[in-house]
Amino acid sequence: MTHEKFPTDTPAVVTCGLPYANGELHIGHLRTYVGGDIFSRALKRMGQQTAFVSGSDMHGTPVAVNAAEEGVSPEKFALRHHEQYKSTFPQFDIEFDNYGHTDDETNTTITQSIVTGLINEGYVYEKEIPVAYDPNADQWLPDRFVEGTCPYCGEHARGDECDEGCGRHLEPGEIETPVSTITDNKAEYRSRPHQFFAVSELQSYLSGFLDRLEGTANAQNQPREWVEGELQDWCITRDMDWGIDYPEDSDLVLYVWVDAPIEYVSSTMQYTDTVGSDTFDWEAAWRPDEDGDDGEIIHIIGRDIIQHHTVFWPAMLRAVGYTEPRAVMASGFITLEGKGFSTSRNRAVWADEYLDEGFDPDMLRYYLATNGGFQQDVDFSWAKFRERVNSELVNTVGNFAYRSLLFAAREYNGTPEASLSETVDTEIQSAVDRLREGVNAYSVRDIGTAAIRLAQFGNEYIQKHEPWKLDDENGQKAQVIRDCVQISKAIAVLLEPVAPSAASRLWDDINATGSVHTVQLEAAFDPPADQFEQPTELFEPIEAERVDELTAKLADRTTTESSTDSDSTSESTPTEESDSPAVESLLENQVDFDTFQSLDIRVGEIQQATPIEGADKLVKLQVDIGVETRQIVAGIRQLHEIDELPGTRIVVVANLEKTELFGVESDGMVLAAGEDADLLTTHGSALPGTKIK
Repeated sequence: MTHEKFPTDTPAVVTCGLPYANGELHIGHLRTYVGGDIFSRALKRMGQQTAFVSGSDMHGTPVAVNAAEEGVSPEKFALRHHEQYKSTFPQFDIEFDNYGHTDDETNTTITQSIVTGLINEGYVYEKEIPVAYDPNADQWLPDRFVEGTCPYCGEHARGDECDEGCGRHLEPGEIETPVSTITDNKAEYRSRPHQFFAVSELQSYLSGFLDRLEGTANAQNQPREWVEGELQDWCITRDMDWGIDYPEDSDLVLYVWVDAPIEYVSSTMQYTDTVGSDTFDWEAAWRPDEDGDDGEIIHIIGRDIIQHHTVFWPAMLRAVGYTEPRAVMASGFITLEGKGFSTSRNRAVWADEYLDEGFDPDMLRYYLATNGGFQQDVDFSWAKFRERVNSELVNTVGNFAYRSLLFAAREYNGTPEASLSETVDTEIQSAVDRLREGVNAYSVRDIGTAAIRLAQFGNEYIQKHEPWKLDDENGQKAQVIRDCVQISKAIAVLLEPVAPSAASRLWDDINATGSVHTVQLEAAFDPPADQFEQPTELFEPIEAERVDELTAKLADRTTTESSTDSDSTSESTPTEESDSPAVESLLENQVDFDTFQSLDIRVGEIQQATPIEGADKLVKLQVDIGVETRQIVAGIRQLHEIDELPGTRIVVVANLEKTELFGVESDGMVLAAGEDADLLTTHGSALPGTKIK
């Protein structure tokens, strides 16, 4: 990789985390795939040679468990969902250059080749470990065939991950009080030889890799706890029949997280097989040449699989001489009306349901892309969806394009004869630069809003100049309309990554040549066609009555499902992302002003920061709050560089009752925003001890 600004002279591969082939897709699952499609389209518009690839994750215990419940083979079960995903993604204009799956011949061959490479390089060793065993079923219990208690935080956990507590990856034999999910009986541990990848030998490399890694802050910061602590080796085999065989032992299959990311390589190879190496050479992207030149690998994932993509995966790539990722973009979760999606309770807006309701896919793409930063949590409700769509797509983009082009078509049968004004040329250049900057900042939101901001300018421009009041004697009216047509063409180019169908319709309205899906950003400045017909409306507004109807429908079916379903936890989902936690409504638990006034909130300055041994997330802070220095324990260890915290101005609640966390006294609370623990501070230079009012 180059670490130069995009576009670069080396090929780029954009990937999305593989959807897990065991359930239906809802709109929460689409966030990373929409984000990946937007990012890859923007790269292509910038002239970057790009392959956008992914595939279905076919292996692992959830597929085996669900297939057994249906009485079908895991292959048949997984292939059914794979075909569903493969047909659903294009309906939302998520257009992978190649979409494969982990059980195909290509991925099987490459996976065994890479694992053989790990063995030959001395990175794999055999070790006897305790593996859960169900004596009643006479069966070994890999991963999600066993549940129990997390040894690190004490919460309920499944065999390979503490999904309800600290979120740590769990190795076989780590889970406490194991229970078989097959018989619901207590399991027992028995010694069994398995194969381990010596990740610990690559600890120094991984530390440097995280220093180089680009993308979202959560992907850069979260893995440091594992990499800079006591890095554990990784068990890469499982006692199953379903999966890719370990190359030297037919009784074991490879852990699903070995072959899943290798699908990125396999899918890129399949793309090359389709288009030819002259169009895209997979080896130029994934295998450094003799001069060390390689490609730009960008992974776009859910934040719950950051560890896999920033620790295990780059370690594998490094060990066998493949290209390391340049960037990892990890998204936040999506909630539904302030609460978590629940597939078991039918509390979801399903992907096919959205389409069946007749909504434009571009509307959802825009909402998912621009409603908050990519790593932030996003809430969906039909009311919020309507507000954003009507305000920004209908009233801003659609309104400007329609009235500008309608006026041009009626008055001039197309583009009037006039030169583009310097003011508008500068504004279009600024909009193009914003999109470029969004790509290089890995900001899906900035890419998505570039066209909207240009349309906002366009509405202000046409309103200010009021061409309907001008005459053509001095060419003023022609000049204004010429500018507006050019702005419309630029909007089509900039809108293509986030709303490709609408961009295509706008491109056709101005009778532009070629395809808006293949032109470069420079096409925003190309002169518009001399003639075009009256335009069409780009977007249909969403009526309030529709929102009421859809909201009521969701509430009715959720209530109905809840009355027959006592399960209060979220099921596993078809993607790698777990259901997001519930968020309380802003209208609930309101407090009066006197209650608020009783809080002593002050500016503080961190003097010292020390990690708490045995606590994954906690750090002990010495905080100057003006009148004294307080010791405060904060759960920010995974998300901030501890060495960089001293000197940081923060906001603390100073009159909170003392408590004890992991045996350490905490006298106060640090305030931070969101899952990424964005520390609150002051805009100016308020001194420690200054009260917040």
